[in-house]
Amino acid sequence: MKTDIKSTERRNFIKSASLASAGLLGFQTMQAVTTSKQKTTPLNLPEKLTVLFQGDSITDAGRDRGHYYPNDSRGMGLGYVFNIVSHVMANNPKTEWTIYNRGISGNKVYQLADRWQDDCLQLQPDVLSILIGVNDFWHKLNGNYNGTVEIYDRDLRKLLDDTLQKYPDVKLILGQPFAVKGGSAITGKWFPEFSAYRETAEKIAKDYNAVWIPYQEVFDEALKAAPASYWCPDGVHPSMPGAYLMAEAWIKGFTSIYTT
Repeated sequence: MKTDIKSTERRNFIKSASLASAGLLGFQTMQAVTTSKQKTTPLNLPEKLTVLFQGDSITDAGRDRGHYYPNDSRGMGLGYVFNIVSHVMANNPKTEWTIYNRGISGNKVYQLADRWQDDCLQLQPDVLSILIGVNDFWHKLNGNYNGTVEIYDRDLRKLLDDTLQKYPDVKLILGQPFAVKGGSAITGKWFPEFSAYRETAEKIAKDYNAVWIPYQEVFDEALKAAPASYWCPDGVHPSMPGAYLMAEAWIKGFTSIYTT
């Protein structure tokens, strides 16, 4: 009997999608912003808002840097930022928001600082979201950088101070650097030293009254449902479902800013 290859591929795709959906829907702790919550939680969202995402490859996610204008799908990458922007724009069609992704693969904090005028300050963000730190440790581990957690702390605080000096009313969102155990790049050499970077980032978030997005806890909880190969294969760069979980966590933090 002749096999219908297209039909078989279609059935396999539907089956895989259904399994993924079941896993996500059953993952109760990650239901950060459900449809029912959106309908019942009163939000005081501004009509105009400029949101800027900054970070390394996790934020970059293969974005087309030639598409640098706001709200450009090709400029958002294929990671958590794309999920976030799709969600907030679809659910707030009456707003006139401008949203940028300026993450660059490989960046450490000092490299954010080197391009801060062009890639942050001139964009005049109302909301600034930063996820940075994994390369500040990972590149040290690989022998390509000699930074320390003290340098990470100093440089990130300086970056935030410079931003707040120019835009004192900017809303800060700080993401937790994460390393998903079981990922191919995560070895015993990561710990306990990398934990200090996570703790430092959380302390900075508290000191600067930033919204804290606990990505490490998000993935630690996700590992109860599926292994790292499903959520974040190398332990650093999330898969599609991993990026979805990150977006949910971010949206929960973002909406907390405007919850009345």
